[in-house]
Amino acid sequence: MTEKPAEPDGRPQGGPSLDRDGPARPGLTTFTIEGRAAPGLFVLGWLATLLGLGIAIIAALAGGGLPGGVLFVVGLAILAIGLIAAAGGQGLERRAAGRTDYAGPSPVLVFAAVLPLTIVLIVTIGAPLVRLGLDPDGPLAALTSLGITAIAYLVLLRLLVVGTGTLSWREMGLARSGPIVADLAWGAVLAVPVLFGTGLLTLLLARLLPIPPSVLPAPPDTGGVLINLLAAAIVAPIAEELFFRGFATTAWKRSLGARAALVRGSLFFAIAHVLTLSGSNAPEAIGFALFAFLARLPVAFALGWLFLRRGSLYAPIALHGAFNGLQVLALAAAGGIGPTG
Repeated sequence: MTEKPAEPDGRPQGGPSLDRDGPARPGLTTFTIEGRAAPGLFVLGWLATLLGLGIAIIAALAGGGLPGGVLFVVGLAILAIGLIAAAGGQGLERRAAGRTDYAGPSPVLVFAAVLPLTIVLIVTIGAPLVRLGLDPDGPLAALTSLGITAIAYLVLLRLLVVGTGTLSWREMGLARSGPIVADLAWGAVLAVPVLFGTGLLTLLLARLLPIPPSVLPAPPDTGGVLINLLAAAIVAPIAEELFFRGFATTAWKRSLGARAALVRGSLFFAIAHVLTLSGSNAPEAIGFALFAFLARLPVAFALGWLFLRRGSLYAPIALHGAFNGLQVLALAAAGGIGPTG
């Protein structure tokens, strides 16, 4: 099914007006609360988003120090509240407008809410752990960060998608029965050619662009390898596949069709993985981001294709897990740290 072009207020073109008593007024429907299904969420979303973003920017410009750091976290917390409210309000507006294809919040908006929420949780949970002796640059800290990110994904999906009846876990590919073993096998087997193709692409990119640093820290010992393996092959694949394939690709498939969902979901996945990259200067940062984005496209499209082909989330989870796990083991072997000692 192809989605109709959207009006400025986010409803399909030709769909019901947000002004229930008369025709929509051009230029005024974006910011008015008149006729909205959830005016309170609309106002809270705008005000908290603008206030939180402003506080975070001021804190960042003010420099370091404990007061600035606390103010920055407070700003991000308010920003997260605003984006969550905006996503909830958007879903209510779409259902009130009579959407029959997909009547939930935009995956991009939900992801935007995940970012500040994750940072706030990492700071509030991670800071005490660092004071207790956790190495902030070690494998256990990376696993903790990924676990917190996974929790943020799950909480917002439960709150904004499953809890509102927009999509069920089953509709997102988590069926409790069916060919689960076959799906897992499909994913694990497909990981090998995808990894081979990605390797060839990265060799080419390495001739043209700077190689970004590894997402996971170098493991000091076998225990570190096992922690990295847990983070990369289990925690990250389950959380990311549930969000990017189960939620985002399903939502876009319903509103745009399978082909558009595959392309949009794959690009979304690749872009999301370069947002935290930085460099010593602007050209280096851009080079890192471009390298990471292009290198992730093969696996991104393979994951999306497999999810749409199998109709199950277990297959892309297995592909993602095997793809990451093989890289962790290869890097560990290259560094002289074997997976078994």
